[in-house]
Amino acid sequence: MSTPRDTALARLFLNSYDALRLRLRRRLGSEDLANDVLHETYLRVDRMDTTPVLHKPDAYLYRMALNIAADRRAADARLLTGEEIDALLQVSEDQDPARIVGGQKELQSLLGALYELPSRRRRIFIAARLEEAPHLEIAERFGISTRMVEKELKAALTHCAHRLERKVIQRFGPGAGKPS
Repeated sequence: MSTPRDTALARLFLNSYDALRLRLRRRLGSEDLANDVLHETYLRVDRMDTTPVLHKPDAYLYRMALNIAADRRAADARLLTGEEIDALLQVSEDQDPARIVGGQKELQSLLGALYELPSRRRRIFIAARLEEAPHLEIAERFGISTRMVEKELKAALTHCAHRLERKVIQRFGPGAGKPS
């Protein structure tokens, strides 16, 4: 465990802790959130290699804490609520067991088709469809052009559709919307 750094900003943080907590509690409307944000703020202040030159260090600490609170709220907003989780976990009474088994077999067929693809093509497909990475990011990751990413994706989709006995419908470019 490392020892806390003794910087001017860390000392200011510790000296104004109670006032900062009160201000955050009023602004955020939650004692727990204010305490959590202050803890994270201190950790960030402690991790700073160099303290920037500040004209208003109190305002800097307060803004840092508000930014952390905003980041935390944004992250929490992406999480499912308890009601949403319950709705997902409820098994519908009208689910057909044959349909479930058919879906599982189709998923196994898709996995088999994916493993038949060349390694790079499979990894590009997974990056684009499962990780939802932009084509430009995939191109940079694999050291290829975005056009090559598109060609690899089209080849992967065509192969998987063929193995699953499905039609491929082009969703962009010339001939969009027509089965290929």
